[in-house]
Amino acid sequence: MIHETALISTMAVGLALAFVGGWLAHRVKLPPLVGYLVAGIAVGPFTPGFVADAKLAPELAELGVIALMFGVGLHFSVGDLLAARKVAVPGAIAQIAVATALGISAASLWGWSLAGGLVFGLALSVASTVVLQRALESRSGTSTPEGRIAVGWLIVEDLLMIVVLVLLPALSDKGGGGGWVAALGLTLGKLALFVAAMFLVGARLLPWILHQVGRTGSRELFTLGVIAVSLGVAYFSARLFDVSYALGAFCAGLLVHGSHASDRAASGMKPFEDAFAALFFVSVGMLFDPTILTREPLRVLAVLGIVVLGKSLTAFAIVRLLKQPARTALTVSAALAQIGEFSFILVGLGVDHGLLPEEGRSLVLAGALLSITLNPFLFGALAPSKSGA
Repeated sequence: MIHETALISTMAVGLALAFVGGWLAHRVKLPPLVGYLVAGIAVGPFTPGFVADAKLAPELAELGVIALMFGVGLHFSVGDLLAARKVAVPGAIAQIAVATALGISAASLWGWSLAGGLVFGLALSVASTVVLQRALESRSGTSTPEGRIAVGWLIVEDLLMIVVLVLLPALSDKGGGGGWVAALGLTLGKLALFVAAMFLVGARLLPWILHQVGRTGSRELFTLGVIAVSLGVAYFSARLFDVSYALGAFCAGLLVHGSHASDRAASGMKPFEDAFAALFFVSVGMLFDPTILTREPLRVLAVLGIVVLGKSLTAFAIVRLLKQPARTALTVSAALAQIGEFSFILVGLGVDHGLLPEEGRSLVLAGALLSITLNPFLFGALAPSKSGA
């Protein structure tokens, strides 16, 4: 491949195949991101035919992470979280603990380190908000009490995973004599400076910038301003405070959400968010080695069992213990029987820092593909629509 056209070729072929894959997935009533992942596998180095530039995959994935996390912050609803806090907060924490313990147990049987098992278990513990939202919307369940609890539950999971993304690099410190404690302290110190800068300066500056751009009446300038804010804050947060692009983008979205321009910003950002989210899933698919399905079928089944059975049964028991109706417990169980974007971010960070073996990424990706494919059928079986109840 000519170096000068590597980026163009990768984006052109990747987005074209993502479009075809997403359309075909939609036709068979699967989430489009299944098609995006398959498109990434098709252009990856582990399958024949066109091979995209694998060196570009991490950077394209980071762009997708920024778009996804800015969108999470931009659409973050404190109201949804507060409305469901009595079930969502204790339920999400307990379910993450159980799923993580199951992942650590499986990893220890395979001879992985405790840190690797922790990353692996956390990746299996968090469900995809994108998949849940699509499932609820297709069944008109977003405004139901059980739908609000499920959304609140995943908001808690997302917030906890953002904290994990900040603290995880400290685990990779190899220094002896408590070196990891010093690394953790340094990480927390940088995080405190970042939060102070964002909420003392960013909370005033970002809404003011968008307000001034909005006064020009130019749709193009406003959209460009929103994109510049999302990318700029993510980049300079990483450069100045050594936090992840994901955290910088999330905080930028959160601050814009609190401004008067939030609705317009969400509308302007939506096409950019959709396109780069698709590229994120394509880039993740490029890193997946499909031979894991035949090389380690028992491990793949173990991962699928933790995601689909372990998490669902745990969530059902927790929700019932919290004295919620069976319908609510079934909806939450179905919502959690899959993994997605945060799982990919976690395993990518774990592999990059030497905490998780490359096989762990392939196992998580296999679990994601299979669980997301099965999720619509599980939702139909476990959480029938209100009209069919």
